[in-house]
Amino acid sequence: MTDLNDIGRRAKAASMELGALSAVIRNSALKHIADALVENAGAILAANAKDLENAAAAGMSPSLMDRLRLTEARISGISDGIRQVMGLEDPLGEIASMKTRPNGLRIGAKRVPLGVIGIIYEARPNVTPDASVLCLKSGNAVILRGGKEAINSNIALVKTMQDALSNLSLNPDMIQLIEDTSRETAREMMRLNRYIDVLIPRGGAGLIRTVVETASVPVIETGTGNCHVYVDKSADLNMAVDILYNAKCSRPSVCNAAESLLVHRDVAEAFLPLAKKRLDEKNVEIRGCGRTRELIPDVVPATEEDYFTEYGDYILSVKVVDSLDEAIGHINHYNTKHSEAIVTSDYFSAQKFLDLVDAAAVYVNASTRFTDGYEFGFGAEIGISTQKLHARGPMGLRELTTVKYVVYGDGQIRE
Repeated sequence: MTDLNDIGRRAKAASMELGALSAVIRNSALKHIADALVENAGAILAANAKDLENAAAAGMSPSLMDRLRLTEARISGISDGIRQVMGLEDPLGEIASMKTRPNGLRIGAKRVPLGVIGIIYEARPNVTPDASVLCLKSGNAVILRGGKEAINSNIALVKTMQDALSNLSLNPDMIQLIEDTSRETAREMMRLNRYIDVLIPRGGAGLIRTVVETASVPVIETGTGNCHVYVDKSADLNMAVDILYNAKCSRPSVCNAAESLLVHRDVAEAFLPLAKKRLDEKNVEIRGCGRTRELIPDVVPATEEDYFTEYGDYILSVKVVDSLDEAIGHINHYNTKHSEAIVTSDYFSAQKFLDLVDAAAVYVNASTRFTDGYEFGFGAEIGISTQKLHARGPMGLRELTTVKYVVYGDGQIRE
């Protein structure tokens, strides 16, 4: 039986050590981790192959297998992301808004680590190093609890990172993995208030809902992505086809992939056949409204549930709308507040969309696939926050810190 209290105690102690380290030492730790991941790619890929074999035997879908799969190129990409994090400005120690009060007290807000961050996630082994290095750079210890589908990969990745820390005479407990993937252990972790300062779930809607409803540890909600592309009546249709194809088909399993297409009625007759011809290259199943089915063949009738669904697969819901206002209303009703895009040549339509759509990232004439810490210049991200408190959008270093007030006096007492 995994002793989570012991893991928590060790993480809390490690967080105190980590918070006191200089930026130079923390960056050195990241460099050693980046190098070690590439050097140990063979062992990591061998462990990942076991996970892929088990997943195939269990009937995992191709899109989820893609999330699970590691390759030399993906490991190299993870390493490159870590090096980008190294080059980012250190968020710790900054003192903002230092003010002198009438009584002579000088008061300022100093940026400090959150402490111990818990991450609960599913079959995405890239989360393991991404989350770990962002936590290290921002001075936080991390407790990882991945899904059973990626357990061999996660064990190999964490061992590689812990060995890199040990080689620098740093406490390997700064990064810990809960190897027990049972639901009971996950629920116990969600209530580890004594040691975990914040919990971040990364995965599907079911996981996130369970964490939000069960946890007594403070939660930053991330990630489900029911993202839309809206093709306005003034859109460049060739541009719109390219954007839609990229948003839907480049990696349909990820949270910033488009799941729904909205088309203004004035261009639907011209655009929908173009879109279908391009989507047919990936055999995308289209589930559409009545007007969509009148304009293009082989369309499955869309249900109310389809418009709420994050498919994570080559499936797309489609609706023809009468106006920009209808598109905005539809998006705000069905979306998960992740990423939304409009394709338009009209400045005022673009601005209205930007102002009124409720999402962490809103795009004009670009694919939703850019909602990513690396693409936004943050390096590896710890998740895409879809809530509004503390953090929203790709969560980088600053979002993994908080402030404490520092007060300088020369003997003041309160009357």
